[in-house]
Amino acid sequence: MTTISDKLQQVLCRIQQACAAAGRDAQAVRLLAVSKTFGADAVLDAAAAGQRAFGENYIQEAVDKIQAVRAAGRNDLEWHCIGPIQSNKTRLVAEHFDWVHSVDRARTAERLSAQRPAGLAPLQVCLQVNIDGGPTKSGVAPDEAEALARAVAALPGLRLRGLMSIPEPLDDAVAMQAVHARLAALHAQLRDRLQDVLPEPEAFDTLSMGMTADLEAAIAAGSTMVRVGTGIFGGRTPRPVAEG
Repeated sequence: MTTISDKLQQVLCRIQQACAAAGRDAQAVRLLAVSKTFGADAVLDAAAAGQRAFGENYIQEAVDKIQAVRAAGRNDLEWHCIGPIQSNKTRLVAEHFDWVHSVDRARTAERLSAQRPAGLAPLQVCLQVNIDGGPTKSGVAPDEAEALARAVAALPGLRLRGLMSIPEPLDDAVAMQAVHARLAALHAQLRDRLQDVLPEPEAFDTLSMGMTADLEAAIAAGSTMVRVGTGIFGGRTPRPVAEG
């Protein structure tokens, strides 16, 4: 039987091989284990195998899981919100997560900043960009990303770290890499244009792109964080009702 630990090692090997093929240092790419719909036990198994960063899409489910994992003695894990954020869930995100990858509106950012507890470090934020114009995808349009970035950079409870995208999957790896490369180019452009508003421009360093099926293409295009769920935890049972 293949365990979570085994699958985690297989994914880490894929990342190392993809970095080698792209001429990149394997340490330049972080693995975010996407644990949505899986319980605290699965997170604890992955943590026991050395994984530290976990991504969650469904906020109330995530908060319950975070609390269960901490009650089990694991207070050293990093929690990333990677799903859509409804206005009535911003406080939960601000209070329980370390990172948010899915900010695509200034109003959401303002609420997160205002609701971030004073005793916590600023919430690390990536802007979600609809890089391929998918009609069903969330995300700010590429030509509106700079204005949103400037708004986020001005908020005291947040720290702007980079960009995230969830493009439509393509069977052609070359075409998939080209889509990811568009986000990488936008990231480089913004890094140059935001020098006047970023207190630490070098901290605008994150490209959250690539999942189980396309992590190699994303790494070849410059991803610094790949979000892998199925490759670590296995297939998921669809949720009957969507929740933000």
